[in-house]
Amino acid sequence: MTEVSFHTNVPHPLGYACRLLRKATRQGARVVVTAPAATLAALDTALWTFEPLDFVPHVLAAPGAAVAERLRATPVWLLESPADATHHEVLLNLGARAPEGFESFARVIEIVSTDDEGRAAGRQRWKHYANRGYAIQHHEVKE
Repeated sequence: MTEVSFHTNVPHPLGYACRLLRKATRQGARVVVTAPAATLAALDTALWTFEPLDFVPHVLAAPGAAVAERLRATPVWLLESPADATHHEVLLNLGARAPEGFESFARVIEIVSTDDEGRAAGRQRWKHYANRGYAIQHHEVKE
């Protein structure tokens, strides 16, 4: 069964996602990040600029577009739809709703911001997973 983790109380979700992705790639994990297009574009920029001496290898893929063969081994994929993923190791959701097809991944990570809208959406995602019988791990972030 898919392992679900919630990281809550995150004041800067994109910065947190960058650090989380850096840690994951250093440990050899392959991660699909799903979110709306604007969020993925902002994350793409943040991954290039968040640390001057670090680089998190990633590819921003257009919906339904084939990723070039030479890029397929890239450990982080930014996708609007997880259905376009070629691997199903870790799914990081930066969207407001639980992503369709999440159950095909070994692990799902949800990031919940500190603002009221983000918290409300996070509660709905938590209920979505809990109502389907998933055990949820909770990590409260203290930044």
